[in-house]
Amino acid sequence: MNKPKLGDEVLIHSYKHDGKIHRSWSKGLVLDANEDHTIVINVKTLVTEADGRVWCTREPAICYFPNHEWYNVICMIRNNGVYFYCNLASPSLWDGEAIKYIDYDLDLKVFPDCKYKVLDEEEYRQHQRKMHYPDELDIILRSQLEELIEMAKTSIGPFKHGFSEHWYHVYQEFKRKEK
Repeated sequence: MNKPKLGDEVLIHSYKHDGKIHRSWSKGLVLDANEDHTIVINVKTLVTEADGRVWCTREPAICYFPNHEWYNVICMIRNNGVYFYCNLASPSLWDGEAIKYIDYDLDLKVFPDCKYKVLDEEEYRQHQRKMHYPDELDIILRSQLEELIEMAKTSIGPFKHGFSEHWYHVYQEFKRKEK
């Protein structure tokens, strides 16, 4: 299987259903890659929006990209806890250049106290009409949203206590050995 290697710096590209670039990250350091997922960390990374606006990430973020699920999870490590931003998206793929996925607008934000909020439902409905998302896609995304909510409520997968901290420690060890 074609996958990035531990320590590779990779691009991350997010697209919309119509094939247009949505957002790109200038680099992500690969911490783990296997047949099921790729895990990268972004630290002070430049992000370019489709409209050309550029900004820099503020805190370290562990990015969990499953290869077979219709979502990805960004674990933002802040002083007051880990915040999770979940994109309902196509399964991620690595094409030798970048980790790529299609962003389907619906998002889930999970707070350190495990409370959550579904975001961008109106944007999803607008793009669903405009870009003609098939009914089967809507069923998949709604099901994956429910699965993410359940995972967050029960603290499993990337929401498991210590997940982000473990991968941040792996990053710190990697950087220490690099010196």
